[in-house]
Amino acid sequence: PPGALPPAMPPPARRRLPSAARLPPRTFRSYLPRSHRTYSCVHCRAHLARHEELISKSFQGSHGRAYLFNSVVNVGCGPAEQRLLLTGLHSVADIFCQSCKTTLGWKYEQAFESSQKYKEGKFIIEMSHMVKENGWD
Repeated sequence: PPGALPPAMPPPARRRLPSAARLPPRTFRSYLPRSHRTYSCVHCRAHLARHEELISKSFQGSHGRAYLFNSVVNVGCGPAEQRLLLTGLHSVADIFCQSCKTTLGWKYEQAFESSQKYKEGKFIIEMSHMVKENGWD
């Protein structure tokens, strides 16, 4: 009849999304401001450090060149162990990306030589695990 509503249509069949598509979007503990030059994990793009936290580019990691940072974000820390490094005996703890679990470098827990004490509490991240983001042109 005129003015009658059309018959209700059944809802479309729901497709099952692959399990990866049903996961929530990846979030990180900390996001660094977009206005700052940052270093991120090359594997998952989690923010790691602001350029302002960089202390030195003259370090050697286990697998190549590395940078020394005053502070980092989105990293976990393993147990401390003593290692004989190029600059002497140190107590260090491996650090890993909280998002993708890649080992990035280490944290200096304790330096046993007085000339190396400045490294205590600082972080080494190997260049092969970092990418520069936000305004490096």
